Parts: sequence; structure tokens; C-alpha cells
Amino acid sequence: MNLHPTTDMERPQQVATGNKETDTIPLWRCDSTLFLLLFVVLLSSGCGSKVFRHNGAVNMAGGFNMTGDMTVDGKMDMGELKTTVSLSPNSRVTPLTSVVVSGQATRNGKLAVLDVDDFLVDRNVGGIGSMGENPVALFHEKIDAIRNDKDVKAVVLRINSPGGGVTASDMMCHELARLKQDRQLPIIANIMTVGTGGAYYLANHCDAIIAHPTSIVGGIGVILNLYNLQDTMGQFNVLSMPIKSGEKIDAGTPERPIEADELVMLQRIADGFHQRLIDQIKSKRPKLAESQDQWSDGRVMSGSDAQSMGLVDGVGYIDTAIEWAKQQAGLKPDDRVVMYRRENDPAYTPLDVSPNQPVFSSLIPLRVPGLDRSTMPTFLYLWQSDPAMATLARP
Repeated sequence: MNLHPTTDMERPQQVATGNKETDTIPLWRCDSTLFLLLFVVLLSSGCGSKVFRHNGAVNMAGGFNMTGDMTVDGKMDMGELKTTVSLSPNSRVTPLTSVVVSGQATRNGKLAVLDVDDFLVDRNVGGIGSMGENPVALFHEKIDAIRNDKDVKAVVLRINSPGGGVTASDMMCHELARLKQDRQLPIIANIMTVGTGGAYYLANHCDAIIAHPTSIVGGIGVILNLYNLQDTMGQFNVLSMPIKSGEKIDAGTPERPIEADELVMLQRIADGFHQRLIDQIKSKRPKLAESQDQWSDGRVMSGSDAQSMGLVDGVGYIDTAIEWAKQQAGLKPDDRVVMYRRENDPAYTPLDVSPNQPVFSSLIPLRVPGLDRSTMPTFLYLWQSDPAMATLARP
């Protein structure tokens, strides 16, 4: 940037007109006239209905005003900053494609890495910095891609999630069970930073589980987040006046204390969901029945302790899981490892995480627990060490 008092734009340009008062015309005024003329030419040539492309440098000095809609969808390169911008309301703008992340591209056999990250909920997770995918729908789409790709001989389910909604987790487990039934592929789960609640439920549907030694595993429990904001609302003279038919239709509302019989009703549901999870784990790992009270109360443990308990089958890393899966499928060590990605997904290695968690889930970061109850999942298979976890599924 030139910080001298006089710039080339400010130096006068001599124009021979014969009039000394008008012979000096600022260069910026000439540039503005040329810019306006160019704009008129573009309009007259129909640029509103054609693609306008400019290759090269574009320099603009001063303010830039635009009225109307602007759509940016594609790759944007600004010097050292390279990013992909999509303002489309449909996150599925491109189909999933098989991307080779390791191995020899000329090999026929494939091992697919199926990645499951963040909060598991059956709704689109939109927001700034998020691809806006529905985790359950995306998991279903990836399962279908693996099912239809006959070159895939084994799967590694790479998990980094604290869990999520009871129903969302159950739906994903159902999809994984269908894949095993249809293709009979060896599927090895690899728990990375965390695999608890519904995420562990999903891992337990695999043939074996490998956890990092520092993974957090467990969280076998159910939680329903309820709040009583009656006194808080009263401090602001906010009174609830619901019109309802059915005495228990608002059980669990934050607008009033929960009644004793309502608490019994909801506790019965939570206990049923909890027992369903426990039974599934014991059906896959019968030896755990003897030590049920040591792992079924929602506690978490390290990957090494989970191996000693019998919740996982080994301690290692994702390359360990890939090696195990290749051996079970009869694949060679240098056979292809693939992942299924959209064109606008920047994750292209087995360790990459697709940006599907909003940086800011709203423009106003302040949250009052309980006020967003209607946007949250209800019962959760979730290790919830952070209360803010309950609001991650906001649409």
C-alpha cells in the first residue's frame, strides 16, 4: 500500500481543451466514466442472463455497493486463503464419490473407511462453518455407496462421537446391520477420541472394536434434559397459560415443575431404552453379563481400561483397524483404502473430519438452558460432560 501524500490517482491529468479552468481533470473521474461505460455495455449485451467470467486481477478502490441476492457456490481462492463456499440450501449438491486415501490406485480390492463424527441426530446440522448434513441421512447414503460398490471387501467404522439421540443411534445401527446382512463384509470399529453412548452402541454392531489407548469409551446410559424455569420466568413477569387437552401432554415442559407421576412415566421410558442398549451389548459380548454393574451405569473409561473390561477387543490406531480388516477380507496390504466424499468436502484422509458441526449455531451465542427444549432430541444415548452438548442439535 502506498502511503505517500500524493498518489497517482490524485495527480491531475492534463487534457487540452483550450480552457485553463477545465484543462485539469482528475484521473479518478476518467476511470469512473470508463467503469460506468463498461457497466452499461455489459447490461446492454445481456449479462443478466449469461455467465459473466473474469480471469485476471480485479482491483477496486473505494466502496462497493450491491443491492439484491448474491450466490457464491464453488471454490474461492484469495491468495494464501483457499476455501469452498456453498450458500445452497441443499447440502447434497454433489453425489458421494469414492476417493482413494491410501494404497495403490490400480488395485481392484477396496477397504472403505466409514466415518462417524460429532453429535448423532436425525436432522440437518446447519450453521456457519457446517456442511449442513443430516448425520443419519449421510450415514445411510454412505452405507448404500458401500453396498453398491462391489470392489469393497471390508469396512473400518471410524468413530469420534459422544453419542446422540436414542432413535438416531438406533437407526444407524439398523443400517449397519443391514449392510452386514446384505454383503457379509468384515467390519472393524475404530474409536478415536471418544466413542460413548450411541456411538459405542454403533461400534458394538461391528465384528471387533479397536480403541486408542487414550480413547474415552462407555457412557452406557440414557439422559433426558429437563429444566424448571417457572421461577426464572416469574422474575420477568412471564406467565405460562397453555390451552391443552390431555393432562400429561406438556409433561417435561420447563414452564412448570414436573409432577411425580410424570417423572415415573418418563423414567420408565429411560429405563426401557437403557435396558435395550444393555441387552444389545450383552448379546454381542456375553462375558460382560457377569460385570454389568461395572460398565452399565453410564461411567466412562480409557481405551486401555475398556479392553481390560471387555468393552473393546484391542488397543491400537486406525492403521491397526485397517490392517485387521484387510486380513479378515483377504486383501493385500497395499490395496486401496477409500472414503466416500462430496465434491465440496475438504476431508480427504482417514483422519480428516467433515465440517458438519457449526462454528456458531446462532448469531446470538447466549443460551438459556430449557428455552430450546423443543429443538432438542428427547432421550439421548450420550456421555454429556458439557451441558452445552444438549443444544448441539439445533436446526
